[in-house]
Amino acid sequence: MSRHDRIPAFDIEIVDTAERYRCPAEESLLHAMERLGRRGIPAGCRGGGCGVCKVEIVAGEVVSARMSRAHVDDAERAAGRVLACRSYPRSNVSLRVVGAMRKGFTRHGPR
Repeated sequence: MSRHDRIPAFDIEIVDTAERYRCPAEESLLHAMERLGRRGIPAGCRGGGCGVCKVEIVAGEVVSARMSRAHVDDAERAAGRVLACRSYPRSNVSLRVVGAMRKGFTRHGPR
């Protein structure tokens, strides 16, 4: 058994479109989401500084690395809003896309 086989992966649901994907615990929600092959997933800096990939965690648990407070303040974090590029699942997760990312999911519907 390789190290990769021991890393847990979780089911992620995008509530807006009912799309689902798998995300290993060591991979960001955004990086795994990009494997859906969907056009229109905006990804800016991928480092927590631009705020483009903001999502709201509806159910489940994530751990988040450092994010710009200019894009996710304490009140938003308390409401479950995080940046997908800096958030890693710790359970199955249901999320809603918000902010700039929302346009890419509502304009085209599920792919």
